[in-house]
Amino acid sequence: MSNEINEVNSSKAKVLKLAKMGMLGAISIILVTFIHFPIIPGFQFLEYDPADVPILITSFAFGPLAGIMLTVVVSVVQGTTVSAASGPWGILMHIISTGTLALVAGSIYKFRKTKKTAVVALVLATISVTVVMCFANLLITPIYTGWPRSAVAAIIIPVILPFNLIKCAANSILTFFLYKRISPLLHK
Repeated sequence: MSNEINEVNSSKAKVLKLAKMGMLGAISIILVTFIHFPIIPGFQFLEYDPADVPILITSFAFGPLAGIMLTVVVSVVQGTTVSAASGPWGILMHIISTGTLALVAGSIYKFRKTKKTAVVALVLATISVTVVMCFANLLITPIYTGWPRSAVAAIIIPVILPFNLIKCAANSILTFFLYKRISPLLHK
């Protein structure tokens, strides 16, 4: 009887976690739908949006794997609706960028859930995304833009690097201030 009760409770907990992740994913899509704007003049396709905040919150609350899974779902939904112009390459770039953010931040934070660890996790995640996206842009951007690799290399330092630093830093700061307020609702 005890095992049956434990299995039922475990199933309920999994369903509840999935529902909470679905809610955070929906918030992410809503955010990118209504809040997105270019931050580097002349490069309209590099837009800031706060859609990574719910994904980072998911990584902190449920671990890096949950954050990555939500990243893939949100990337596909976003890439086929709100950001459909970027097509499959946009989806791939979003998965690489936000997946790196979720993986690094969630992996560090899961071992010690303190404010100091959250800051370290978010700073290291921001740096990681910035580095990873420099390489991802060198490899992938020439494919979908038709630009020569040398043209992409020329914008890495003045455009790609600051864009990723600004976007990730802004989303990390928002996550830092929101997570502890939202965390009790996610862990009920």
